This record gives sequence, structure tokens and C-alpha cells, in this order.
Amino acid sequence: MQKRKLGNSNLEVSALGLGCMGMSFSYGPPADKQEMIALLRAAVERGVTFFDTAEVYGPFTNEDLLGEALEPFRGQVVIATKFGFNLNLDGSPGWQGLNSRPERIKQVAEASLKRLRVDAIDLFYQHRVDLDVPIEDVAGAVKELIQEGKVKHFGMSEAAAKTIRRAHAVQPVTAVQSEYSLWTRGPETEVLPALEELGIGFVPYSPLGKGFLTGKMDQSTTFGSNDFRSTLPRFTPEALKANQALVDLLGSIAAQKKATPAQIALAWLLAQKPWIVPIPGTTKLHRLEENIGAAAIELSAEDLQQIEGAAAKITVEGARYPEKLEQMTGR
Repeated sequence: MQKRKLGNSNLEVSALGLGCMGMSFSYGPPADKQEMIALLRAAVERGVTFFDTAEVYGPFTNEDLLGEALEPFRGQVVIATKFGFNLNLDGSPGWQGLNSRPERIKQVAEASLKRLRVDAIDLFYQHRVDLDVPIEDVAGAVKELIQEGKVKHFGMSEAAAKTIRRAHAVQPVTAVQSEYSLWTRGPETEVLPALEELGIGFVPYSPLGKGFLTGKMDQSTTFGSNDFRSTLPRFTPEALKANQALVDLLGSIAAQKKATPAQIALAWLLAQKPWIVPIPGTTKLHRLEENIGAAAIELSAEDLQQIEGAAAKITVEGARYPEKLEQMTGR
């Protein structure tokens, strides 16, 4: 697989990474651990070198999983993890608000190093901006961890352009991770131009619209109570029906290219900027292989124009998060 650099940082990773959250958390019951270890190692064998996790996924179990699965490839892969939440004291899934105080960041770093079985965290993201802690203090704490050799690169997730600029002035930001896809295009207005100017890489999560853009869902699709899509306004039957036009668009381009809708959705992201690295998640080998295949698809300027023109006529229905979670983004 081709490699890409995340901005000016010289952090080189595979053009497509692997989002690992769904292996342990959020999309129904956790997958079988041994199967996920096999999947993670299969990803490495197929050229994936960029893996995304967070302490809150589980909590902790996703980092443990990656630590075990990727230990034999230490030095060959880049593992990104995140800080920024107060986790439930009883270890149950979820959190008790945000916490990016410097002492908490350092605590999380020490614990994540052990779970990931690494000497340094390759990329350490602030998971969500904490308005109670000046972003300069957050960046300063990560800067100290970098000086101590415990962290290599600083990242931010779902941050606003102005916040990214303030953090970057204290400790250069290597990558920003936010939701971005053909049905979530908010970053195009202010964040992507700021990243281009500052030389920061961009890592779109949910690049397949949490599964919707694969074309495998319709208005009759239902989600279990332990699947967080059951709480998302964009996944109500009405919204799924209204947004079907976007999947139909991907399907028509896919038919021309002898590809799948998911591959076109990922190829579209890769074509936006050379410093964009999507991290689609999966628990299935055939989906992993399908996603990797997107890196080989070339979309011409004409193809991109066709997609843009058709997408402009489609209004995406439904907020991407319930209000409480939406408020944590773009700050």
C-alpha cells in the first residue's frame, strides 16, 4: 500500500489506517479477542501501518488488544491513542465528563504505554477539547511528554480551527482527527484550510459514515441497544431513507469503476488532499480487504466533479450526534 505523510511532521503511515474502536466497544458486543488479534495481524501483512485506539474504548480493553496483537511488529507500525475523558470509576463503558488537566494527561500516558506495550506513544490525541483547561496547558503537558520521550507526536480530535492554532503555537500538532466523509463535510469550511496552512495531517474517522456509505443499510435496518448508532439522529428510519440518495450516487460511480460504494467513498477522501489518511474500522477480514482496495482506485478530476455536482443536490438529514455529544465537537 502507498504511504502518506501526516502534514509536515514526517510521520509516515499507510494511506489507509485501521480504526479499532468497534472491535471492543460501541457497535454491539465486543468481538472475539483472538479473532481480532488475527485481523490486526492480517492488516499488517496487507500493508496497514496505522492503527487507532483510545483508553475510553472499552474502557482499556481496546488498547490491551492492540498491545497484544501488535507487539511483534513494534517499530513497524504507528499506534495512535487518546486522552481526555474521566472514565467511570467502576470500569463500565462510558465516561463522567471531560478531563484534560495536565496531571490527568500524564496519568493516561503512563497507563496507555503499559497497555500498548510500547516505549513511546506514536500519536497522542486530545479526544475532545475540554473548555475547563486552556488548550495551551494541554499542549504544554504533551510537549513535556514528548521531551521525556514518552510521546512522539501530538494530535487533536474534533477541535475548531482557532483552538488548533492556539495549541500548535505551543506544541506543533501532527494530526487532527475528526469525522469526515461524503455525508459529514463540516471540516471543509475552516479546519482543512487551517491544516493546509499549518502543515498538519488530517485523519477522517467514520469515513464510511459508520457503515451507512457501504450500501449495506436501508430504512429497515435496526440497531441493538448496545450499538450506539441506535442513539444517533442520522440513523433513524426516516433519516436512513432520506439519505439513501447518497448511497445511490456512490453505487452508480462504483458500477462505472468496477468497485464497491465503500471503495468509492474512501477513494473520494484520499483524492481530497495528499495528507489525508482515513481510518475505516471493521471486524471482518473481507471488509478490511475491500477497504484496502480503495487505495488503488484513481478518481479523475471528471469523476470528482461528477460526485461533487451530484452530492451538492443531496441534503443530508439528521444530526450526526445527540445534542450532548454534538456540543463536545468543534470547540
